[in-house]
Amino acid sequence: MGFDTLAIRAGQDHDPTTGAVIPPLHVSSTYAQDGIGGLRNGYEYGRSANPTRTALQNQLAALEGGRFGLSFASGLAAEDALLRAALTPGDAVLMGNDVYGGTHRLVDKILGPWGIDLRIVDMTDAEAVRASLQASPAQVLWVETPSNPLMGVADIAELVRIGHEAGALVVVDNTFASPALQRPLLLGADVVVHSTTKYLGGHSDVVGGAIVTSDAALAEKVEFQQFAAGAISGPHDAFLTTRGLKTLAIRMERHSANAGLIAGFLDRHDTVRTVYYPGLESHPGHALARSQMSGFGGMVSLALADGATARKFAESLQLFTLAESLGGVESLVNYPDAMTHASVRGTELAVPEEVVRLSVGIETVDDLLSDLEQALDAL
Repeated sequence: MGFDTLAIRAGQDHDPTTGAVIPPLHVSSTYAQDGIGGLRNGYEYGRSANPTRTALQNQLAALEGGRFGLSFASGLAAEDALLRAALTPGDAVLMGNDVYGGTHRLVDKILGPWGIDLRIVDMTDAEAVRASLQASPAQVLWVETPSNPLMGVADIAELVRIGHEAGALVVVDNTFASPALQRPLLLGADVVVHSTTKYLGGHSDVVGGAIVTSDAALAEKVEFQQFAAGAISGPHDAFLTTRGLKTLAIRMERHSANAGLIAGFLDRHDTVRTVYYPGLESHPGHALARSQMSGFGGMVSLALADGATARKFAESLQLFTLAESLGGVESLVNYPDAMTHASVRGTELAVPEEVVRLSVGIETVDDLLSDLEQALDAL
């Protein structure tokens, strides 16, 4: 089935009792047993499994082209369970120098004291990645593409080859692109991670995360971590995420179209020093993005003259809401240095003070352009 059909149909069987087209929301914390150990369809307790969560997990796996999907309480909860399942003290993670600050913080501040080594490399430079793995092995190669917030594009297929040659598990954070635009498992990646809070949920009304893989042994280990530590998505959160996924494809079309027009406008504006958007032909990863993505997404970053100018611009926007997060239907503006990436100040991942990140929504694009224009004129 096509992607749009899978988004609407996968895991969404009609209710057998009533015929309800939308599967019911199951809020029960526990399930009756037919005798001791006689579980009905494997359901025992809400932490181990829930029918609404199962439906979402089947939907997630289908959209990413994987065999196993797991839904978590947040993107970081998903990442934590995956890394604890894949690593033991003494192991290493090789991560890009431009990733979500929370991911870096998780490995550096939480898993680091547990005995996990964190190394940083430019993930858009495949030869640098190869050299780093040859110099010192890493058990996990963590790829984020497009990267947050500087929109770097990494060659997934090439990094998979390099990572597998070195014996590393290759993980791709697909949050910015979503499976509507990019499917890393089909390019050879071992695992895909998501903050489903972002484009998959799509309406800024739910927090969640996901892991998708076709590796049965790894999926079992991650599932055990989730069950034992309890980082599950609740049934209401799973329901909202499923609802959002059903319109993912058409939303990403509008996000991408609006972002492309906005990136072009910013690129032509004299006040803007640099625009980071892979849809621009001037972007160093444009050709690669065109080859491994079906669209360029809704995230645009820009650099202005300095930090003070960037702050004033972010605070002068009216239709773009100054807020954390991204990927909702509404447009948001973020100042990474003091917001999403404040935790990486002073590290190799520090975001330049002059950078502003836009999450371009699906509003009428002329209204968004007018807002950007008035904010730039105010500088």
